[in-house]
Amino acid sequence: MSGIVRAAQTTLSQNLGGVAHDLAPNDAKFSLDDVPDQSNKVALVTGGSEGIGYAVVHTLLSKNIAKVFILSLSQQPIKDAVQAIKEDLGENVADRVVWKQCDVGDWKRATEVAQEVQKETDRLDVLVCNAGRGIMTFEQLDNGVERHMGVNHIGHVVLTSHLLPLLKKTAEHSTVRISNQASNAHEQAPKDTHFRDLEELNQDLGPLALYGRSKLAVILYSRYLTRHLHTAHPNILINATHPGVVETTMSTRDILEPYPIAGHLMKDVMAPFKKDQFQGALPTLYAISATTKSGEYICPPADPEPGSALAQDDQLGEQLMKMTREIVTEKTRMESVDKGCPMQDY
Repeated sequence: MSGIVRAAQTTLSQNLGGVAHDLAPNDAKFSLDDVPDQSNKVALVTGGSEGIGYAVVHTLLSKNIAKVFILSLSQQPIKDAVQAIKEDLGENVADRVVWKQCDVGDWKRATEVAQEVQKETDRLDVLVCNAGRGIMTFEQLDNGVERHMGVNHIGHVVLTSHLLPLLKKTAEHSTVRISNQASNAHEQAPKDTHFRDLEELNQDLGPLALYGRSKLAVILYSRYLTRHLHTAHPNILINATHPGVVETTMSTRDILEPYPIAGHLMKDVMAPFKKDQFQGALPTLYAISATTKSGEYICPPADPEPGSALAQDDQLGEQLMKMTREIVTEKTRMESVDKGCPMQDY
């Protein structure tokens, strides 16, 4: 019976807010107070001006981090975020935020930002790949790649790849942590997912399957980096996280795009049961400040889970990254590869 009770507590606490959030078993508990001091460290957070990303940035600043680079699409949300930080933590703390305009789906811009960051700091202790496309209809990037995969997975691979020299340098003298935002929706990825080529990626599978497949890729990528990057550089820890059902733009606005009627169930009916942005940020905060392990899929608040059978398939992860390397090389050849910049993914 105790096993059944724990399983129920785990499911509720991982996915819902309010009272349910507090049901987490003792060995899975983690709070904002548990985030250790971040003095002298530098972080980069994609999508850090709103929602979960903002909660991560706000918490790191409250824990004395020296600098946070925020990558986001537009300027107004970052102005609002910085103003909120000024009011909560003080102007001197808000001055530690550096904004970079970047659509992670623009791989050229992601590369440029990574290069800019490496000129502006001599260390990078924390990398949070949080920005992403939610559950929405099929669409392609300008380069012809399905947008969910192009943003949620490939764009962050490009960014991470170009930050590797700085991450490795920092890891020579301290622990570096990378957190990639996944979701339990990865279980909705088609069972016949093979990550063979662009033709497979560009099939319109429907909103939830497209989103789920991209989140499966996020978990596989984190475990791929653990097998390759972490093995060679043990001070670099890479983990994927699931935030639960959180009150964000994705669950209140974006969900209405594919599901104009049913989406209101998520937007309105589920509203009292959703986690707030700080609760949703806890797995990420655990991954970037407390864990000493790599290659885990961390659910709220700090509860590692194995994930689906596909998420545990190392060979599928290898094939995913082979395909990713081929697509990035093809799509960026004139802008990058032909200029002597090969695709480095670890």
